[in-house]
Amino acid sequence: MVYLHCLPPSFEPRVSDHMLQIIDMIKQILNNGYAYRIDGDVYFNIDKFPEYGRLSGRKLEDNRAGERVAVDSRKINPADFALWKSAKEGEPFWESPWGPGRPGWHIECSAMSAAYLGYSFDIHGGGVDLVFPHHENEIAQSCAACNQSNISYWIHNGFVTVDSEKMSKSLGNFFTIRQVIDLYHPLALRLFLMGTHYRSPINYSDVQLESASDRIFYIYQTLHDCENVLSQNDVAIRVDSIPHDIACCVDSFQDIFMSAMSDDLLTPVVLAAMSEPLKTINDLLHTRKGKKQELRIESLTALEKIIRNVLTVLGMMPQSYSEVLQQLREKALKRARITEDQVLKKIEERTAARRNKEFEKSDAIRKDLAVVGIALMDSADGTTWRPAVPLALQEQQVVAT
Repeated sequence: MVYLHCLPPSFEPRVSDHMLQIIDMIKQILNNGYAYRIDGDVYFNIDKFPEYGRLSGRKLEDNRAGERVAVDSRKINPADFALWKSAKEGEPFWESPWGPGRPGWHIECSAMSAAYLGYSFDIHGGGVDLVFPHHENEIAQSCAACNQSNISYWIHNGFVTVDSEKMSKSLGNFFTIRQVIDLYHPLALRLFLMGTHYRSPINYSDVQLESASDRIFYIYQTLHDCENVLSQNDVAIRVDSIPHDIACCVDSFQDIFMSAMSDDLLTPVVLAAMSEPLKTINDLLHTRKGKKQELRIESLTALEKIIRNVLTVLGMMPQSYSEVLQQLREKALKRARITEDQVLKKIEERTAARRNKEFEKSDAIRKDLAVVGIALMDSADGTTWRPAVPLALQEQQVVAT
């Protein structure tokens, strides 16, 4: 989570440390008439809660009790769910007014969130698969314990698919974040995830990760080049000192950022809109016309500032551009199974081939490196390299589009 630039939660509660709060909430639900006891078990009576199903939109008659677990014939309604389960041999248990046992799955979350946030709070999150029954049951039991209980926003993320098939342990297409960031930079993974709206399913593939790596290298390389130019100049920026077209570019990006993020966190729209200010920076840095533009440094300062502010909000601002660019290069070399010394040797061989007018050999060296995701860039100062999407994966991208 630290590598992915995720902020740490204020609290990370454990169920076993909150057994008193869980038992107290079950007592309150029983006292309010929303639950019943059977042989050491306590069940929530969903017939007592007419609003059951309001989050998922499901009706009681749609529920297929026993689909995943055997139906308990002792229950009033087959869809009634456990608040407390009596102890079974070999399982951990705690003492309670109903005998030794353990909490049901759903009550744990209601009790712990109430303990730290109160019965009413702003945001409750989880995967889309938790809408029913887990979050539906949370609403019912929290409202049964306190009729003022309320969640302002339910945030449900879509599934991760692998090559368009749902990721799951049972299908054998399951892997961890640690495995991904062994080959790809964590911020490339973060960019990839933000490239799809959080409520939508997201398809994980090598092509997508390579594209995200390529894109984030471009973003940080642009800002690194800009930083180098700005460090040689000390300009106090004024609102009236920016050319009109640059001011419009900055204002437009700021407006898109605010409206998109205010509309259920539409991060893909923000990332797409970042293209224009990045292109403008590169034009000012590298084109003949851009280098001659009036108020060039003031323009670069304003553009770099708005992009940096947005990246900070998105959790994608590195401590150092040069450091993260080097890390991205190292990951690319690892994926390509080649060392930087080997790449530099290939560049020397290609330079010698070009000098000797052996253009077929020169082109072959460039292509061999491109196949494994190493792009060569020629300039007046010589040849350098940067990570790129491997040629075979580029061809997959073309087919896909």
